[in-house]
Amino acid sequence: MLSRPKPGESEADLLHFQNQFLAARASPAVTIVKKADKRKGEEGSTDAERPRLQDSKDVVMLDDFPDILPALTPAPPKKSKIKSASVHFEDEDPEERLERHDQHITAVFSKIIERDTSAVAVTIPVPTGDPFPRTFHRSEIKSEVRLGAPVLGHLHERLKLPHNKWPCLITGEGLGSQKSEQEAQAIHRENLEKLRSMSEEEILQEQERLLAQLDSSLVAFLKSRRGGNEGQKKELKMEQNRLEEFVESLPVVGKERIVFSSSLPWKVRLLFLFPYKDDDLPVKPRKEWIHMDNVEFEKLEWMKDLPSPRQKKTKKGMQARFSLKGELIPADADLPTHLGLHHHGEEAERAGYSLRELFHLSRSQVTQQRTLALQVLGRIARAGEFASSLKGSILRLLLDAGFLFLLRFSLDDTVDNVMAASVGALRALLVSLDDEKYLDWTFSWYQGMAAFPFVPNTEEEEEEEEEELNVTEKSQDKKLKDENKPDPDVARYDVVKGLLKTRIQHRLRYILEVVRPVPTVVLDILHILTHIARHSSEACSQLLDCPRLIETIVREFLPTRWDPQVAEPGCLLTSLHGVACATAMKFIRVLASGGRNATARLLNKFEMKSRLSRFIAEDPLDLLLPREEAIRLSTEAFRLWTVAAGYGQACDLYRDLYPVLVRILQSLPELLSTCRGKSPLTELSVQRATTIVSETYSLSCVILPLCFSNSSEDSEQIPPPPVVWNQVSGLQPFLETSLKKFLQEISQTETWHTLQPLTTTYMIYLGVYYSACSQQPSVNPIDCLEELERLTSEVLQPLLSQPAIHSMWDLLRACSALCNPLSCSPAPESVFSIASLSCTGGKPPLSLVGSKSPFPFLTALLFLINSITHIHKGLTSKYSSVLGFRGLKDYLHHSWQTGPPSVTPSSAWILRHEYHLQYFVLALARRMAGTCPDYAQHASLHHCVAMALLSRLLPGSEHLAYEVLLDLAFNPEFLPEGKAGGPEAADFSDILHLGTSAKLAQPGSAAAFFSKATRGALLREAYQNLPFIRSCYLSHFVHLQPTLMRSQASYQGRNYLIQSMLLPEVKGPILPSDWPFFPLISLYNRVTNAETRGAVLNSLPLDLVNTVTWNLQWVLLLETWRAKTLQSIPTAAKLARLMCVFLTGSDLFLEAPIHRYTAALLSVYCQPKALDSVNLDAPLPGLASFHDLYISLLEQFEGVSFGDPLFGVFVLLPLQKRFSVHLRLSVFGEHTSILHVLGVPLQQFPVPLERYTSPPEDNLNLLRLYFRTLVTGALRHTWCPVLYVVAVAHVNSFIFSQDSRTQETDAARKSMLRKTWLLVDETLKKHLLYYRLLNAESPLGFDLYEQLPPMRLKYLQMLKPNFKNS
Repeated sequence: MLSRPKPGESEADLLHFQNQFLAARASPAVTIVKKADKRKGEEGSTDAERPRLQDSKDVVMLDDFPDILPALTPAPPKKSKIKSASVHFEDEDPEERLERHDQHITAVFSKIIERDTSAVAVTIPVPTGDPFPRTFHRSEIKSEVRLGAPVLGHLHERLKLPHNKWPCLITGEGLGSQKSEQEAQAIHRENLEKLRSMSEEEILQEQERLLAQLDSSLVAFLKSRRGGNEGQKKELKMEQNRLEEFVESLPVVGKERIVFSSSLPWKVRLLFLFPYKDDDLPVKPRKEWIHMDNVEFEKLEWMKDLPSPRQKKTKKGMQARFSLKGELIPADADLPTHLGLHHHGEEAERAGYSLRELFHLSRSQVTQQRTLALQVLGRIARAGEFASSLKGSILRLLLDAGFLFLLRFSLDDTVDNVMAASVGALRALLVSLDDEKYLDWTFSWYQGMAAFPFVPNTEEEEEEEEEELNVTEKSQDKKLKDENKPDPDVARYDVVKGLLKTRIQHRLRYILEVVRPVPTVVLDILHILTHIARHSSEACSQLLDCPRLIETIVREFLPTRWDPQVAEPGCLLTSLHGVACATAMKFIRVLASGGRNATARLLNKFEMKSRLSRFIAEDPLDLLLPREEAIRLSTEAFRLWTVAAGYGQACDLYRDLYPVLVRILQSLPELLSTCRGKSPLTELSVQRATTIVSETYSLSCVILPLCFSNSSEDSEQIPPPPVVWNQVSGLQPFLETSLKKFLQEISQTETWHTLQPLTTTYMIYLGVYYSACSQQPSVNPIDCLEELERLTSEVLQPLLSQPAIHSMWDLLRACSALCNPLSCSPAPESVFSIASLSCTGGKPPLSLVGSKSPFPFLTALLFLINSITHIHKGLTSKYSSVLGFRGLKDYLHHSWQTGPPSVTPSSAWILRHEYHLQYFVLALARRMAGTCPDYAQHASLHHCVAMALLSRLLPGSEHLAYEVLLDLAFNPEFLPEGKAGGPEAADFSDILHLGTSAKLAQPGSAAAFFSKATRGALLREAYQNLPFIRSCYLSHFVHLQPTLMRSQASYQGRNYLIQSMLLPEVKGPILPSDWPFFPLISLYNRVTNAETRGAVLNSLPLDLVNTVTWNLQWVLLLETWRAKTLQSIPTAAKLARLMCVFLTGSDLFLEAPIHRYTAALLSVYCQPKALDSVNLDAPLPGLASFHDLYISLLEQFEGVSFGDPLFGVFVLLPLQKRFSVHLRLSVFGEHTSILHVLGVPLQQFPVPLERYTSPPEDNLNLLRLYFRTLVTGALRHTWCPVLYVVAVAHVNSFIFSQDSRTQETDAARKSMLRKTWLLVDETLKKHLLYYRLLNAESPLGFDLYEQLPPMRLKYLQMLKPNFKNS
């Protein structure tokens, strides 16, 4: 028995198995049986009757393919009676069989029958004296068709047709063979006579009458018959030739000629009398033109002049059309046709091409057409800003249509032009040169070297189980998911990641190395690679691992020597290969920002260290490149060195290039004269100078590992820095001298705007320098303090008194992204799958990154002041005027009250720099709080700013969040209310009920009696426990410790610990907006997870009780003294967090301090304004479903509440009438047992009952449940007074309601009223019938009628007979 083929066997093995099977002549395991087909001859012809094939050859048999070719004319298939009788022998050769059936070409030619020319006379050419026969022209032949005959007067005079033959459409076949011809001629003559006897007006009237009587579809059919089908054209040609003279000589009605067909009866001919104009013909036919005797107007339609475009007055949008430059063409634009914008079929009168037409053109077989389509699509993607004119996003539409993969496939084209066009379009889609410009602009700002990765923020929410995984496991799991997804699915949410899955880096390497395109394409490829490198560290690794990619770029575009002709003026580069390129150096720099390992590979494996020395040591004027390109190349080389020094690498170059740095720093003051001259290269020179200063303070940070040698556990593993402190300190005098000179120009607006970036880096350098200097063992501390005092008195204090500085503080609010959220909003055409900074078109001057922004300089100034006051505490009071600037206070006041913009790549990049300024203001305020006696006036403002900043800080700034939590948020100095009578004021407010008419009753406790404390006493206790509260919160943020260490390394300048210049991926702020409730939520999650695993927590440790108490104390402090800082948290979310107190453990809420603070917070949330803002139907942050949470609360209340009134109030709060009816149905339908213990006294219930009874209940099921619980005794006033009042009020309103309802509702109303009347319980009967209105002072909670109102009494008496009968 033969075995089945197994995986891994080759084709040779399969052929071997086939030969064995054929040799064995075994029957196959499967037999195909086909049903008989009547069209295929006899029914017995099956596949089983076929002869077996030879073993040596595979012959394909086609059952339905005949041996004889079918006839060309359509005919029904004929049955072959001998098909099944065809015999094929087993040893017959297929080649011989084909030869036998094939026929020679002579057999085909022999069937050709030639025309008989025997009777045709042969005409001998007339002899002439010309050497060659004379050619004939059609113009010399007298034609019988007179196209230009004059038009005469009347129609009936022109109706003269030749009578030798009747119209071919009237054949007379149905009249018999003998008289058919005579009858056809008679009909034809009758038609002509009838038409001659009619006048022009009669013809037109008859035509209109016939058209009105006949069906429109029939008229269209008759008109279509005028042209005839293909088979009749030859027959009609002779008749048409005879009619041409007659047609052309027809009379004119006005300016329109009447044309009709003579091949139908006269009444039918009138249907074809349609008018057309002579002017409509785009070309005037002439006699000598071949095949122009029959004018086909439909085919000449496209040659006519286009009508003028008119904008359609319709609500439907019109199709967008673009020019060849990628510009949107207005719908009513009238452009000439020579521009080449009308070569399309749809909307022929409109200029331009739609996206569909461009996509269609991109698949053309003509290279020029494919290239043009890709170029236009790339220009459309580059322009991008069509949001004001179009509905929807062009980029999103392009990506959804497959534009990305169209470009990717075009990259693989073998034609250079198509390849270049696809590279340009891909660069236009991915890269924004303005984004790169502003990233370079902010490189030298404080912490500007670090940037967020260009990763789209489109990740789905992770499951709860995944939250316990560490970062490494999450990233590995995410990587596996992406690998299993198809490329389009990955590119749908991340374009760069989708391109990397297509191995685009390998194709780009091939283009650079093998194709060697023109300089423009090379620059586009380098820009694309730079954008990919900004995506993530993983993308950088893939680029580094691409074979020969980095080698090709370094060898071809960063050579150490090249042709000197490049630097000659007017030299046109035909190839960029072999010439140093600043864009290539920038790509290497961005690639190095991906991680310290990538930087080490670039410096050592790819020999970038030698190239750094080459381009840094030589002055840009001496580089054999154009001036601008030389400055850019030198700038990017310094930036690469700065990035490497940020990791503590390439520092050995500092010793070799130290004389070069000294020479450059000494020449920096010369920029003053350049700025006054307004040279076009000034901005590039200033950027180069700022980068050089940034490099110096990055090298200064290399010394800092010595400062941590005593405290760091890993100090033995840290290699000694290659930089000596004497070398670092030797540069400080040059920089400080330059700073003093530049600060003198602060009053000169234009000069100052040019030099401000350089002055900013000077400030940052001095801050880093003195921080390192104060910790150097070789530096005398007294000398360092004296230098700081000199710097303060000689430089900084005079600077702070300058009017220009005052104007800078005043510009903070105008340039703030927090105060102006639209300044950092995403661009209208941005798509979520491509990360962008939305800088296309440039930022306004008065924006955070604009040219007139004061943020970079003031941030650097505050950083320097904080460094000085941190080292020299005695100088703190010298800078007290900083916090008193009116512009700063106004900015801080507005910034913390406005909601932050949504987190996007553009907003995260901008807000990170603004948060730096706010942090340094708060850090200076913290030092002022303990030394300046008049600081208390700013404390409340700064504390509000600190609280807002904590909920806004983005990933990468964990160090700042930790410092704010440690020194600012819980600092008693920033809560002056605790010392200045705040608790007493709270008690006084509660006594007088200021600003509210609500009763501030606090529910009691089911536990042993303990004295109730006033809110003032609780605040006083909480204020005293602030140190414990701080330690509680810091311990609960311990999960941020790994990211905190990385952030501290970056902000403290510990370069040897920095792993990457790319910040963590941004998905939102570091701390959630409800972080004040975080300990309580964390505890609830721990208990819930433990119970899910089967463990039961009967009692909670003491530290957990203290944790909840401290959490509630902190929330009470904020709600009382900093209520606006919690406005971002919905009141419903706050109540849901407080419910965790009752859901955590079984008796936690019975603890005295927890009960007191929970009751105090409840009274705050039961204020009228707070209750009005509660919305339980809207999604709550951090909560999947409030209904599920409430069901858990009901179950918990049934099990462990002990009838606690405070717990009961939280159960009753969601039952208000304006909330979902499902919550009330849950209580009265599934959890009626809680009605026995929900005994919240009416006097302790803090919510007005009107919120439960108004408007009247209209849910019939709930009303029935109300009535059933009352009648059965499940709901009693002594057990549950609140819900008893609610149920009685709704039932009373329902049974006496006179509103027109459905029949079911009316029957239910009468049934309830009848059952109420027949109640045995007279008390309940009286309450239901005599209920009047709510009364909080009454023991029942409502008032009763002494007797029923007349209307109700009359209604009741009317129904009494029905009660008795029933």
